[in-house]
Amino acid sequence: MDHLDWNQLRAFLETAETGSLSAAARKLGLTQPTLSRQVAAIEQRLGVTLFERVGKAMQLTSTGLELLEHARTMGSAAEELALVATGRSQAVEGMVSISASDAVAAYLLPRAIHRIRQLAPRIVVEVVSSNALSDLRRRESDIAVRHVNPDQPDLIGRLLRETTASFYASESWVAAHGHPRTADEVAAHEFIGVDRSGRYLEYLRAIGLPLTTAHFPLYSENTVTAWELVRQGLGIGAMMDDVARLTPGVVRVLETLAPVRFPIWLVTHRELRTARRIRVVFDVLAEHLSVP
Repeated sequence: MDHLDWNQLRAFLETAETGSLSAAARKLGLTQPTLSRQVAAIEQRLGVTLFERVGKAMQLTSTGLELLEHARTMGSAAEELALVATGRSQAVEGMVSISASDAVAAYLLPRAIHRIRQLAPRIVVEVVSSNALSDLRRRESDIAVRHVNPDQPDLIGRLLRETTASFYASESWVAAHGHPRTADEVAAHEFIGVDRSGRYLEYLRAIGLPLTTAHFPLYSENTVTAWELVRQGLGIGAMMDDVARLTPGVVRVLETLAPVRFPIWLVTHRELRTARRIRVVFDVLAEHLSVP
């Protein structure tokens, strides 16, 4: 362990990342037998089994998974060292994936991505649009925009600000149905539902809206689709006020109800912050999402 061979470590890292010896060998420009010997050598040096051979695939053992994060950190450090040594330390390139809810991904991220493209045009950005929390520890994304405090110890998060959401309808809907301002005025109106499980209805009842399933002729779990239904005059729906301000033709309704308040967190894996491309994207996102 005092003299860990970097070539062996890189063989482990690339095999873990690609999932096969042949793919890792092609990426490193080695023959498959050479790469296989390097993987076997690091397993022997460490005294552990890093992979299980499943057909042609290489599946990480639990020990391999634990060591992978540390190997990634060492790999990032080696990349930085190589950049400095060759005078290219300012070069920022590679893939960075950002996960966010569909509304944030569609309406709030583009402005920040424009800035990323200006600052680091060789960074390739992947937007992962999902209302489920991505698992950063399994690298489902590199950076996540969340509305809950990250509680895993290996994640780092920055609380950017608190934002709000309110109820909206289109101008055409208000012209046709009137402008409900209080909870007592909603009985005759239709809403856009976001789930059929009843959770959303329970929440609306809890904040004082006397609604039943009969008030929901339309549902969409996709927030962007639900917002488009609102924009096109099909009912009342909830949306982040940040997004509503960007949407022409909608007006706030039920103004006597207090806006829902929730945080915006920017989260990444602790070890990913050692990668320059991740830092650049993280910092730009923090700058742009910190203000409405």
